[in-house]
Amino acid sequence: MKTFNVTVMTGFFLFIAILSGNAQSGQAVLQTRAITPYHIAIAYSKTTNIVFPYAIVSVDRGSRDVLVQKAKGVENILQVKAAKEGFGQTNLTIITADGRLTSFLVDYADQPSVLNLSLVPEDKRNVIAVPSEGVNRQEIEDNAGLVLTSDKKNARIRDKAFGVRLKLDGLFIREDVMYLRFHIRNKTNIPYDIDQLRFYVRDQKKTRRTATQELELQPILIHNGTQQVKGDTEHTIVLAVPKFTIPDKKYLAIQLMEKNGGRHLELRIKNRTLMRAGALAER
Repeated sequence: MKTFNVTVMTGFFLFIAILSGNAQSGQAVLQTRAITPYHIAIAYSKTTNIVFPYAIVSVDRGSRDVLVQKAKGVENILQVKAAKEGFGQTNLTIITADGRLTSFLVDYADQPSVLNLSLVPEDKRNVIAVPSEGVNRQEIEDNAGLVLTSDKKNARIRDKAFGVRLKLDGLFIREDVMYLRFHIRNKTNIPYDIDQLRFYVRDQKKTRRTATQELELQPILIHNGTQQVKGDTEHTIVLAVPKFTIPDKKYLAIQLMEKNGGRHLELRIKNRTLMRAGALAER
């Protein structure tokens, strides 16, 4: 009888142990993956620039020997330099708006071999990250891709000069972001090098003795950007901007400037054109 009791109790505890083991094995298994840090060397008398694909939201310095700041007017470029000469190795941790953590090991060098470091993939080199609360930049990129391939044309505003044409042929909106699609056509054999593409809200008329008031708008993102439109080719660009409307007696000026050239183009858009912005369909 005692033998039976011992056997029963042993089996009971074995059963409990098996259940406990199964319960533990059923729990989610956390997998760890090391994040390999980049390496940079910085100087006391020179500034190192690091370009990220998204806006910088957090920076942590391992030591006060390292000075950091975001480039003025831009949210995805970090400027780094040494606070003193010859400091010991330290680190930097940066978190960007896409939730990605990037780590750097930082050493001192009087003459760094690299002063400008880009972490931006080739297809995102023309992304401009500006502050915008609650904006999901990956979603904006996806939306801009939809606008790029859309057949819908709800605007026809154009300008041309010396064989180059700039045309706005698409206006879309989703939530708090507007998407403008531009088509550039170069009918000449001379490549068109883009110096800048800028947005201004301007007064329609300038009276004498009154200065023209201008408000420049900064894009959230430039999708499918390019620095050059080759001869006898065309290119389409989509710009995402925070939603806006234009006050009375003002217009939106969009300037496309040629680098080291004279083929400058300008589109003038009034508020009634913006009102025709189409709703971007859900994917």
